[in-house]
Amino acid sequence: MRGYFGVGVEGISKSMNVGAIFRTAHAFGASFVYTVNAVYGRKQGGFADTSKSLQHMPFYDFPNINDMMLPKDCRLVGVELTDDAVDLPSFRHPSRCAYVLGPERGSLSQDMVDKCEFIVKIPTQFCINVSVAAALVLYDRSLSMGKFAERPVRAGGPTLQAPDHQHGPQLIRNAEKRRQTPPLGPGFDPAGYND
Repeated sequence: MRGYFGVGVEGISKSMNVGAIFRTAHAFGASFVYTVNAVYGRKQGGFADTSKSLQHMPFYDFPNINDMMLPKDCRLVGVELTDDAVDLPSFRHPSRCAYVLGPERGSLSQDMVDKCEFIVKIPTQFCINVSVAAALVLYDRSLSMGKFAERPVRAGGPTLQAPDHQHGPQLIRNAEKRRQTPPLGPGFDPAGYND
């Protein structure tokens, strides 16, 4: 996959959820994880993060939204159940983005929603666990941006393999310059030169 993504949570307080989110982010290849205004026991979060994700990717702990800094051109995608949110299966994921989810017993703050370029929702009848929501968003990203074989019409696995990646034609810069005879140094005897 091209691009990068990060996963974060705002106002989270349950250590096991934080650990599960970080582990899932690591499993799906996140470039970084972060928290905003979070209060949880880091040691307890490690019980759910069995991959020790923070040893393998950067972690940013922002005390509040004003201190939150994302990479340049990184688009912020909020995950929240709102009436005007885009259903996740219909959403085209940006190649460079950070996802942010809300706390366990609440929603993203209005300030965070205002900061987001996109708000997506998982089409469920009611709210689900935040770590499960993170896993579903990252799985959807993987499906939509990965190179997988098409699903068959009938039940079961694909009958055709995923298409190979197509490379463009070879680019040769300054080709004319390279075709010229190279300059020969003083004392060079072409007769004694063997290919």
